[in-house]
Amino acid sequence: MTQKSRQHKKSKAWMHEHVNDPYVQKAKAEGWRSRAVFKLIEIDEKDHLLKPGMTVLDLGAAPGSWCQYVARRIQPGGKLIALDLLEMTPLAGVEFIQGDFREEDVLDKLKSVLAGRRVDLVLSDMAPNMSGISVADDARVMHLAELALDFARQHLTPGGDMLVKVFQGSGFMELRKGIMASFDSLKVRKPAASRDRSAETYLLACGLRS
Repeated sequence: MTQKSRQHKKSKAWMHEHVNDPYVQKAKAEGWRSRAVFKLIEIDEKDHLLKPGMTVLDLGAAPGSWCQYVARRIQPGGKLIALDLLEMTPLAGVEFIQGDFREEDVLDKLKSVLAGRRVDLVLSDMAPNMSGISVADDARVMHLAELALDFARQHLTPGGDMLVKVFQGSGFMELRKGIMASFDSLKVRKPAASRDRSAETYLLACGLRS
């Protein structure tokens, strides 16, 4: 079998799984932009992350299902800023910045939008384009998680929280140690909507120490 035919077979299998995924069907029926929303809903219902009046930053926001949910939960009085490398169709109550979170000018733009305002919750569903080479992919994933942690340390209000997606691999334990050095508690969450074969998990850091 050629590489092209293997890729076609893999793509066909993924599409079949996607179309028949109950979370995909539920998201479509309920008007959510992607199935990923059910991961955040489950964590929020369990850990009570979102409250009216909060300032929230959503990293890796496109296509915007987390934003749809957060925007509802933080009103009245809340502020939601979303960032992604990809375009995102505008949403009411969401201030969107398109750019690469790893670049200094994008971070400067984000800081400008915040205008000195502290963030109550940092959400990061960021993931790099995967190469299939585990060592390289692990390094990219952890780099994004570390950037989110660094940003949270600088811009979260004391007592604020961070939810970040990671993949359990090289650098995972070091990231955990880094989070535990700055937050009061750390919880590991694997929502039901995360596919079984996926190594993704979410780290919920609660209570940034001042």
